[in-house]
Amino acid sequence: MRNLRYIERNKIIYRRNPITDLPDKVTKDYMYFINGTHQCYELFRSKALITTHKSLVWHLTVLWYLNPDLDFDRFKDLAINITNKANNFITFTINEKALNDIISLVYSQDLDRPPKNKIRKIIFKDNCLLSVTEKLKIVGSIIGKSKKADEYDIYEAMLLINDENKKITINKLSEQLKVTTRTIYRNMSKQLKYEKKKMNESLNEKVQHTKLRTI
Repeated sequence: MRNLRYIERNKIIYRRNPITDLPDKVTKDYMYFINGTHQCYELFRSKALITTHKSLVWHLTVLWYLNPDLDFDRFKDLAINITNKANNFITFTINEKALNDIISLVYSQDLDRPPKNKIRKIIFKDNCLLSVTEKLKIVGSIIGKSKKADEYDIYEAMLLINDENKKITINKLSEQLKVTTRTIYRNMSKQLKYEKKKMNESLNEKVQHTKLRTI
């Protein structure tokens, strides 16, 4: 489990709902965007950890974008906290010089444009009391009506299955989204396959860690 104490103690923003994009449907539990929105940032939502330098740069860029009031020293402290393997954000060790180079690179950006972000269609509210299973049913019912699922729908289902501590499979995605496995295969981009692999690997690591603790 990630150690979020530093982030929460220092009131670092790492999640933000859309600002200017308006949802097409709003309920007490979720917002639905028919055409999707790029404005939803939810860092550390899935159990998958940061596994590459590219991913680390993206995470730090989003944190810098969401927290423009951070001065350089505070941003550096945040980056050091994120890259401390003991805090369970990252899977690899990065040397001091490489980290300092990344920190300088990210902090020097003006960020007049938002960082690239995955599109989202269904965003559950922070105060939502639905279980993961109930959320999956909602996603499946909305997507199932159209009888087709694009990569953004698949990604949403992947996140929820991962939240349920279950392995993500094509059959599970097909069942939850109420579409055929052929539809899932057709819309699984290389990036989605990579995300699926990362989430499943993180789940396996969690299971192995639990087993070791019980021995």
